[in-house]
Amino acid sequence: MKTLKPLLYFSIFNHPLKKEEVYLYSSLKDLKSVSDELETAISKGIIEKTEDFYHTHLSKEAIEKRKKGNKNAEIALIKAQKRAQFITRFFPFIEGIAISGSLSKGYFDKNSDVDYFIITKPNHLWTCRTFLILYKKLFLLNSKKYFCMNYFLSSAYLEIEEKNIFTATEIATLIPLHGDQIFKDFFDKNSWYKDFIPNKSTNIETILPLQKNKLNRFSEKIYSGSFGDFIEKVSYNFTLSFWKLKFRKKMLPEDFALAFKSSKKVSKHHPSNFQKRVIDTLNNKYDFIKENFQIDIPKEHV
Repeated sequence: MKTLKPLLYFSIFNHPLKKEEVYLYSSLKDLKSVSDELETAISKGIIEKTEDFYHTHLSKEAIEKRKKGNKNAEIALIKAQKRAQFITRFFPFIEGIAISGSLSKGYFDKNSDVDYFIITKPNHLWTCRTFLILYKKLFLLNSKKYFCMNYFLSSAYLEIEEKNIFTATEIATLIPLHGDQIFKDFFDKNSWYKDFIPNKSTNIETILPLQKNKLNRFSEKIYSGSFGDFIEKVSYNFTLSFWKLKFRKKMLPEDFALAFKSSKKVSKHHPSNFQKRVIDTLNNKYDFIKENFQIDIPKEHV
């Protein structure tokens, strides 16, 4: 029963789905097949329907929260787009910027942050990240509501290494804003996500080209060459040392390596190890379905 996978996945976030959304995140080939499976699942008591939403017995509050979150997302998206334009104009070494996280899925509430996914020029990832973090701490008083930077990727290494349902969902729901060519390359390199979510595609025709001001271009010249290499190395070493000091004692080594993946090609900052938590929770839900409804869903892997 292929419609259960997206319903169980989004139930982790108390997020009910409309029929069209179930289709987008499932591997079924048409809406008729989705409708038939949903009706079967309802008849067996696995799921239920409230208004236009299908879900795994979520509360009415969850339904109302989703509707309100959708309206909030429309407003937040406008602010996020303006902030993204500011970032690309004034901060060096950025080749592409997209919105990820809950906002990219059309939801935003008082606990949400605007998460940005940023692609940088090769050998300048950590310099770029440091400039952005310093700006957030000094000028935004460390507020991350509309300025959360938790994933950086070098344009020299566009393929995401962890290939699972979590990363596939994040790729499929990205809202690329600036960097038209680099995101075309990114989605080509990560077409594997279609193995998990074949029906969801991204409209890359709406991605804007980068607009950099003179100060930005001047900064890139200053921080190039041997001086730029030095700044990049210092930024990387300082950040990783700080993360190790603050977080490594609280996590297993393999969990730390995943949550704080750090190299010249990627920077990931997920203190709660969200990816692993989501996949572990999803597999527990699969176990529940197997035990109570005798439906065996293959386990997901980190």
